Amino acid sequence: MTAPETTPSTARLARIAGLLYVVIIALGIGGEALIRGPLQGAGDASQTVARIAAAELPFRLSILGDMVMALSDVGLAALLFILLRPLSPRLALSAMVFRLTQAAILGLNLSSLQGAVTLASAPGADAALVAHLLESHAAGYDLGLFFFGVSCVLLGVIFVRARRAPAWLGVMLSAAGVVYLVGGAIHVVAPDLQEPFAAAYLIPVVAEVAFCAWLLAGGRQLAEERSGGTVFDLLAEAPSR
Repeated sequence: MTAPETTPSTARLARIAGLLYVVIIALGIGGEALIRGPLQGAGDASQTVARIAAAELPFRLSILGDMVMALSDVGLAALLFILLRPLSPRLALSAMVFRLTQAAILGLNLSSLQGAVTLASAPGADAALVAHLLESHAAGYDLGLFFFGVSCVLLGVIFVRARRAPAWLGVMLSAAGVVYLVGGAIHVVAPDLQEPFAAAYLIPVVAEVAFCAWLLAGGRQLAEERSGGTVFDLLAEAPSR
């Protein structure tokens, strides 16, 4: 007896999730690396304020992009729960909760960026306060990634344990989660180690791009562990494990 194929509904949901992941990756990298990062580059706080004031609109657009990114993450969390619930209901629910917590933290954390650009654009801006708000945003971002790291580890466990999901992807996601957890802890207790540790974030980049590509391909190998019924049918059933 051959293993059941991925249902059309499952493949369609996986591709939608993959598209949301593309939005998250593009806006996450674009807003920080291409806009805010260069503005917060070399120089003292007063030079940073001057650069932000000169690029107020792009800075504000990057905040809007992060808002869309957070909204996309909420949608992705829900879709991943629907897709992975048949494999492990409790772990899928836990992963969704931690991912939603990350989205909530990142969304609230944008108030620091809003405050920074508002102050920087005003006459006689307090450079030290702007710098403090930017650092608060960076710390809040790492706090959000700490919760995201837990979500990644849980997703990794689901994939490793499942009979019809790629275990290699589970290992990569778990490794990415560990990097996020360690990185968040370093930001709090040993900030001087952040720069040496930065290279480790290549692991999450590779893992998340691979996960995104797998979803865009329709979630190959992802099939219900029970014959008959779709993921929508299983949503109505009580968690079994």
